[in-house]
Amino acid sequence: MVRLTLSGRVYLDTNIFIYALEGYSTFRAVLTTLFGALDRCELAAITSELTLAEVLVKPFLDRSIERERAYLQILQPSASLQMVPVSRDVLIAAARLRAETTMKLPDAIHAATAQITGCSYFLTNDTQLKTIPGLTILSLVELSRE
Repeated sequence: MVRLTLSGRVYLDTNIFIYALEGYSTFRAVLTTLFGALDRCELAAITSELTLAEVLVKPFLDRSIERERAYLQILQPSASLQMVPVSRDVLIAAARLRAETTMKLPDAIHAATAQITGCSYFLTNDTQLKTIPGLTILSLVELSRE
């Protein structure tokens, strides 16, 4: 069992949900630990409502009602998962990040949401995200090795 010692708020990038629901065996242990901690409300997670638009593309393309329902079910606000709307403040902060970095708009929206909601960590498997001001970026690959 992987030890996951995080405190504070953790931002979950879109790819975390994709790896969890699509069953990537490489990350099974760390994702089981992560989602178990969320189920037990030992961890507070944040994601953007943009995540929903990103995860549903493949199920729509594949016409997979089952996977569509699975994503809709997991991406519900709960005691341990906050779904944050893409607000005007988020968009302004995202634009600022894009002006200061080489981030693409979706990544900037995720990063800005994490910053605005006071996250300490940004959990992703996106190797393009090297730094986000004020956040510690955690990679699934690195966590899987621990």
